[in-house]
Order: sequence, then structure tokens, then C-alpha cells
Amino acid sequence: MTKRPMVKISWILILFFLAGCSNEKPSMVSYVRDIQPILQEHCIECHHQKGSGYLASGLDMSSHQNLMKGTKYGPVIKAGDSISSTLVILVEGRADPTLKMPHGDKNSLTLKQTKKLRLWIDQGALQN
Repeated sequence: MTKRPMVKISWILILFFLAGCSNEKPSMVSYVRDIQPILQEHCIECHHQKGSGYLASGLDMSSHQNLMKGTKYGPVIKAGDSISSTLVILVEGRADPTLKMPHGDKNSLTLKQTKKLRLWIDQGALQN
């Protein structure tokens, strides 16, 4: 039995391991810089204290504090868990299609904006 095949396998495993290792972490998403502008563009029109979205659900998105309070039915953001966060579920249309946000003929979030929102929530939904 020769050791040559084991050497090749060892190098292959090392290369796979190194390929999976990356020092690059996703950059920290800022509520003020990244998320607030998305909310301003797509959500605030309805989700402020006198808006139709607020009147229907109780969700006021005019500040981080109000956003984190959620609706009269409960929170819409589960910090650290974008997959389970109601806000992401509604934005992505994973709930009943009639509940997809934003409603009607308003422009949906772009894929880039949705990814940014998810990353912000996964990073803890901080007020930064």
C-alpha cells in the first residue's frame, strides 16, 4: 500500500477547508444609514401615526423604537432571526399574497434592499 493517494486526499481536504474559510465578514448594517432610507421610501407613507397602515395594524415605522414595538398583534422583527421576522415574511411575500408589503401598486423592495433588511435583522436589528 502506498501513501501517495492519502497525501492527495489530505491536500484536497486542506484546499476545501481553506476555500471555505474567509476573513471577510458581512459589513455591519446601520439602521440610520441603510434601513431608515428603505423604510422612508417604501413604508412610512402608510406606517406613521396617522397612516392607513398604522390605523389597520398599529405599526408605526417612523422610529427604531416604534418599529421594534411592532403591531397591536405583536412584534414584526425578531432580532437575530430574519427568517422568522414578520416584516421580512411580508416584504418577501411569503405570507398570504394580499398581505405582501408594500400594498397595491407601490414599488416592492429591491432584492438588494431586502437582503440589507435581512442582514440588519440577523445582526441584531440595532439602533445604529
